[in-house]
Amino acid sequence: MAIIGNIIKGVIDLTDNLSSDSYPVEEQKIVLKKLLTSASDTTFGNKYGFKSILHSLDFQSEYARVVPYHDYNKISKEWWGEVVDGKENITWPGNPEYFALSSGTTGKKSKRIPVTDDMISSIKNAGIKQVLALSNFDLPADFFEKEIMMLGSSTDLEERGEHQEGEISGISASNIPFWFKGYYKPGEDIAKIDDWEARVLEIAKQAKNWDIGALSGIPSWMELMLKKVIEYNNLDHIHQIWPNLSVYTSGGVAFDPYEKSFNALLDKPIQIIDTYLASEGFIAFQSRPETSAMKLITDNGIYFEFVPFKPEYVNQDGSLTDDAPSCTLDEVELQQDYVLIISTVSGAWRYIIGDTIQFTDIERAEIKITGRTKFFLNTVGSQLSVNKLNDALKNLEEEFNLKIPEYTLCAKRYDDGFYHTWYLGSDTAVDEEKVARALDDYLKSANKNYKVARSKALEGVKVHFTNPDTFAEWSGANKKKGGQVKMERVMEEERFTEWENFVKESV
Repeated sequence: MAIIGNIIKGVIDLTDNLSSDSYPVEEQKIVLKKLLTSASDTTFGNKYGFKSILHSLDFQSEYARVVPYHDYNKISKEWWGEVVDGKENITWPGNPEYFALSSGTTGKKSKRIPVTDDMISSIKNAGIKQVLALSNFDLPADFFEKEIMMLGSSTDLEERGEHQEGEISGISASNIPFWFKGYYKPGEDIAKIDDWEARVLEIAKQAKNWDIGALSGIPSWMELMLKKVIEYNNLDHIHQIWPNLSVYTSGGVAFDPYEKSFNALLDKPIQIIDTYLASEGFIAFQSRPETSAMKLITDNGIYFEFVPFKPEYVNQDGSLTDDAPSCTLDEVELQQDYVLIISTVSGAWRYIIGDTIQFTDIERAEIKITGRTKFFLNTVGSQLSVNKLNDALKNLEEEFNLKIPEYTLCAKRYDDGFYHTWYLGSDTAVDEEKVARALDDYLKSANKNYKVARSKALEGVKVHFTNPDTFAEWSGANKKKGGQVKMERVMEEERFTEWENFVKESV
């Protein structure tokens, strides 16, 4: 009998029942007031008059009126550069001990995002909230005695002056609570290995010694790790070595494109729980099994605003026009794409995180990620967001019995006009022209803007298949394997030329 597991499950059930009431709109007002109060004497707070904003009858509207939007380039140039140099009280009291390095899905140069002690506490609190929400998933008591494989970036952080820096998953793992260390795998020694291939090989060697009940990490790298464990230990599926594996908390990107290839590595279904942890903070997690949507964490040091994702408000580089209107949580609508804006306890102010979201349940503040502001394919008016691209790929998987965990595309100009040129990662050989026709037909039937574009400037679709490993090698060559690194879904033509050359050289 799982005595400890029953105790833990009982505590989780009781705590969650005691704290189940949530009032997101009111919680957000409290969060913004705390943020403005805490930062009122910083250089940023003085410039934008935080104390005056706090005295306004409608301080949310006044905050939106006075403080401009900031993308990374703007806030880094005007504010965070001084924070990196060690100056105190710039955008948040004091100076942070950590900086999260994030190259995201575009560009080779790492961004440096402040991670304050308040943000570390916020991430820990969010993790606790997610654990408490497990009471909604009807997991067996013995699950709470199993180990958790957290596959992130290296916890061997780099020293830079008075602070340390690394990816947010590495920073978070290096600050896990003492009571959690007994459950945490691969453990501190392996987690410090910087080289991805060496770290995964060590995981494969040690896998037989662990009783893994849950996985956590980005799907693309999780798949590669599971494949290595299976290959190294000569297995048919991962449940042969981890029979009690029953939960996977996915994050970073939509899980849908990976669902079929991921499930092929299992012997039985497991519970997939989506999370939304970015370099700028822990934003949302799936709190109930009836939906794959995620609940915004509205009482934990992050204030949210939402800008309607419309062409007149979004510049080509993904930034916002100065006059783009923002909505608060009580003003949003269902099934409307919004650019997510955050203000945080790390000194991000009206910060464009780069993601677009939709609300699936406003009262519960539940969302789904629909794409990236930079990954919106609209070169010729087709208006395709990443979730629509993912839907199209899922349709191809079903129609042609394929597994396509990775893809990228570009609206590429040829002699006779623009074509959406796709590269699909798959081990199965299929007629590319037939797949292109099917993809084109699906998008025309599913998206009216695409259908209109096809009658005008968009000539058609081209499809190329390549080995799925090519996408991981591309990420490794351009940035770094593992951790928070994600594949670009949509590329501009110059970047796409680099990609096509890389594919040719990889053959």
